[in-house]
Amino acid sequence: MVHPSWLEIAILMILICVSGSLFWFRFRIPVDAIRRSRDNSDFHLRPLWPRIRQFVWEVMLQGKVIRERPLPGLAHAFVFWGFCAFALITLNHLAAGFGLPFLSRDGEFGKAYFAFVAIWAVLVAVSIAGLAIRRFVARPKWLGKVAPESGGIALLIFILMATYLAGLTMNETTAPARANWWLHTLTLLAFLPLIPHTKHLHLLLSPATVFLRRDGFSKIPPLVGDEDFGLDTGKDITKLDALQAYSCVECGRCTEHCPAYNTGKILNPKEIVLGLRRYLNEEGPGNEEPLLGKHIPMEAAFQCTTCGACEFQCPVGIQHLPMIIGLRRGAVNTGKWEDDYGGKMFLAMERNGNSLGFASSERLKFIEKNELPMYDGTQEYCLWLGCMGSYDPQGREIVLSLVQVLRHLDVTFGVLRKEKCTGDPVRRLGNDLLFQQMAEANIEQLKSAKAVKLLSICPHCVRTIGEDWKEFGAAVQIEHHSELLACMREKLPRPAQGRESVVFHDPCYLGRYRNIFDEPREVIARSGDVVDPPRARERSFCCGAGGGQMFLGEEKGKRVNVERATELAATGAAVVGTACPFCQTMFRDALGTLSQTPPKLLDIAQIAAASIESVAGRGMGIEH
Repeated sequence: MVHPSWLEIAILMILICVSGSLFWFRFRIPVDAIRRSRDNSDFHLRPLWPRIRQFVWEVMLQGKVIRERPLPGLAHAFVFWGFCAFALITLNHLAAGFGLPFLSRDGEFGKAYFAFVAIWAVLVAVSIAGLAIRRFVARPKWLGKVAPESGGIALLIFILMATYLAGLTMNETTAPARANWWLHTLTLLAFLPLIPHTKHLHLLLSPATVFLRRDGFSKIPPLVGDEDFGLDTGKDITKLDALQAYSCVECGRCTEHCPAYNTGKILNPKEIVLGLRRYLNEEGPGNEEPLLGKHIPMEAAFQCTTCGACEFQCPVGIQHLPMIIGLRRGAVNTGKWEDDYGGKMFLAMERNGNSLGFASSERLKFIEKNELPMYDGTQEYCLWLGCMGSYDPQGREIVLSLVQVLRHLDVTFGVLRKEKCTGDPVRRLGNDLLFQQMAEANIEQLKSAKAVKLLSICPHCVRTIGEDWKEFGAAVQIEHHSELLACMREKLPRPAQGRESVVFHDPCYLGRYRNIFDEPREVIARSGDVVDPPRARERSFCCGAGGGQMFLGEEKGKRVNVERATELAATGAAVVGTACPFCQTMFRDALGTLSQTPPKLLDIAQIAAASIESVAGRGMGIEH
């Protein structure tokens, strides 16, 4: 606007003050809740470079948004980048309302910049229209109920773009141009106070959420002091929890990929986050009311498989799993959670040191029967058997196949005489006291044996030993067998007979947790032709065993393992390949329900061992 009158300047000043006041009136609620929440005792800002790198990739470049949902993600990115381009234009627009513009359409830079932003205005207008159609007309089910305010925000953004483009075609001195300037201004000032009142609050908070989130995937924060039981009441909510709860954009990506939600359970990871937000709004961060109950169902919190699909997909940096496990901790550590199956598993761990409830003598019998060497400190690896490898018949087959492969590769190894469960299922179910007991007993065994380099067939053991045990001073290296076999794959023979097709299932704790996707496929490729199911690699669908679910009895709704096994079998592959004993157990049960002649089910170690046997001209004879 050129030459504004004193009346127009006064009106503009009043409107800016009203818009800013309404904005702060709403925005102070989340700011106050975050400020009043307790500090995160384990938070460390340094090292800064990984945080800067993830901020640039996920916020500035919108890399995660585009990668996971290319078309709507690109539309969202255009809106974001358009608003970044508009920042200078908006400042100039408001300055012009006071008669102090600093960009001129007649200047060389101004002419070029106005034209540059015009391109973005078209892209933003088209993108916001497409996103509105997707949200209100062709709405995916995982978006859930859409608030009408979202439509209002979309309309305001469209009007901002339209009035900007219209203004470029008008003579700034004419009455229509003045009216268009005021329409643009009123739209802008109406948009501002709506931001903290809607899901668009993420525009302000999500950059901070992405930058400040806990380092590492699904990192469970340690409990601090005798009064810390996890997320039990409002006083236990931390600043990071509150920040992430208010950052949720309600896009439903976590819901779309959640195995529990997709098989008819009541768990919806989005609603866990929104339930925490509702608690903060209604009860406040210092309240003594339980978190599980009115706003978050306890049943939902204990249906999570901890597969990490929700956390991996979230475009605004929300870490669902520390929240969910925190809620479980609060319920278990204060005695609020009662479950027959969970109680039996806890008791079995306490009495027998393993999640399957077998006497420890059974493990020693297995070792002696198959003449497995004891670790004496001179071997390259201490082979960690785990509960499944020690007691489960199928897990024992995997261990013995791996032993056969290691001997073929001339890799020396030994096993521990005594070994307890790593504590993975009790850790994920929230029983911190029992987890600590299991971890400390095992760490003592490793110290006595002077074992510093471990090898395991179980991704859950690898994660728990490699990450969770650090809380108790453990300093051991541990590899998953897929890593070792992939490094030495050139020494693995190719089968003497024909190659079979193998559909590989990516275990959650190997893929999303450790970013290992190619290694098991490289091992399989020596013997067979690798086939990927529709949901593979980062988007792999869980087998249903994680988070202690394997020990909690029959599921509600469709069984997760049946859902995934159906998808794997539908590829027509002759073999279902696994790299986790939990996955193999779940699929063994599920595949038998689908067909009388299901595909073969083999771990990558068994596939490699079969090739060795094939070249040697012998049939596989594995004792267990």
